[in-house]
Amino acid sequence: MLAINFLTSWISVSNVILLSFFTICYFYFKSKNLKTFKFPPGPTPLPLIGNLLLLDGKKPDLTLMQLSEKYGTLYTFHMGTQKVVVLTGYDTVKDALINHAEEFGNRGRLPLFQNACKDNGIIFANGESWKQMRRFALSTLRDFGMGKNIIEQRILEESAALIKVFESFKGQPFENTLIMSSALANIICSIVFGYRFEYDDEKFIRFLKIINDSVRISGTLFIRLYNVFPFLGFLPGVLTQVIKNREDFHREVKKILVECKSTLNPSDIRSFTEAFFVKQETEKTNNEATYFHDENLRFSTINLFGAGTDTTSTTLRWGFLLMARYPEIQRIVQNEIDNIIGSLRPPSFKDRKNMPYCNAVIHEIQRYGNVVPMNLQHETSMDTHFRGYFFPKGTQVIPLLSSVLQDKTQWKTPDLFNPSHFLNAEGKFVKKDAFMPFSAGRRACIGESLAKMELFLLFVAFLQKFTFCPPPGITAKELDLEPRLGVTRSPKPLLLCAVPR
Repeated sequence: MLAINFLTSWISVSNVILLSFFTICYFYFKSKNLKTFKFPPGPTPLPLIGNLLLLDGKKPDLTLMQLSEKYGTLYTFHMGTQKVVVLTGYDTVKDALINHAEEFGNRGRLPLFQNACKDNGIIFANGESWKQMRRFALSTLRDFGMGKNIIEQRILEESAALIKVFESFKGQPFENTLIMSSALANIICSIVFGYRFEYDDEKFIRFLKIINDSVRISGTLFIRLYNVFPFLGFLPGVLTQVIKNREDFHREVKKILVECKSTLNPSDIRSFTEAFFVKQETEKTNNEATYFHDENLRFSTINLFGAGTDTTSTTLRWGFLLMARYPEIQRIVQNEIDNIIGSLRPPSFKDRKNMPYCNAVIHEIQRYGNVVPMNLQHETSMDTHFRGYFFPKGTQVIPLLSSVLQDKTQWKTPDLFNPSHFLNAEGKFVKKDAFMPFSAGRRACIGESLAKMELFLLFVAFLQKFTFCPPPGITAKELDLEPRLGVTRSPKPLLLCAVPR
């Protein structure tokens, strides 16, 4: 009996010794491995909350730009307990997104979006699924004429419908957020679903309100905190509203997709959705492990619809507001339109090469408007050496677009609205490498060519027909250019007059 007790005790002690030995080895090699990584310096974090107290809740991009003046164009910012690498300035952002495109090419994992899409769709996905969805979207959009005459006609048709809405106000003040969203949404709807909606369609209005509301809520302080501390998700409030909006939107999109499938004619493909259905059937026959499944279709169409609506409509709203704020610039734009196009003929995208001032103004609207100031978060796809530092795979990265569009080394007056940023001494249009509103590299906006065409044709068409000015009792200098809080940087809802010319 004594021998058995001794043997049992010896085995227990041996187990403890072995467990302790392996535990020490694990943490030793883990710490040794971690020491091989080297992050850039940054502000000293507080326990648990990191550097969050430093952030300006309304203008977080401004805080990150100010910190770069102290810590350099590459530094570490602690979002709670998570290290985030912040890239600022044209040279650094370009180096990462273009020269190291593969390493910095993954989408960052924010709980608000990651929990919803689960790597489906285009914008918030990663891996092979993202590659196939992005490749398919690009080729299909090109097939449907993105950047070509067929899309130009659709934009001009929508422009004509929108001009009638503006004319109905007869020069009286009105707020244009929902109206502009309607027009841009219809253009993308015609590509994605194969048809447009009437502006007073209740379902269509509900779609747009959900998009606008979600963009606004997603930029609130609580949602920013939720992305850092996901355990806050149990609290009621704005997150509940975001989830409800998302569920409502997805439910309506599902209905549209069912309708599209019921009228599908494989020999006459009229939309992105129908092209996806055809591809889906082909993949089912030839490839059991296909990525062309219903979830990817739903999230891809939602990504295209949402992204194709908000950013371009917001940019145009900035354009109309800035024309009202700077009437002298508006007059020069209108003079160029009158000289090149006249008052009757609708604009053509080909006119752009003969209209350097209009082109410069549109580019400056995008630069000054700075619609996606924080960019969408990136993530390193592998262990990455960059500028003397070494980041592990999965490091979250913010390539700060504000810092590029307002880089003092690239722009003469970065804080002012100044079309001469894009004009040379002879008044000819000049491209600028630091013009990066669509981001760059592997995650650059897939709708860039469509957005450029929309911005030129719609902006010129409206300045051809209308003069934008403040409502009675307010001077141009009193117009508020402070942006509204949200995921995108948009003008506050303001009344403007569109006076027929």
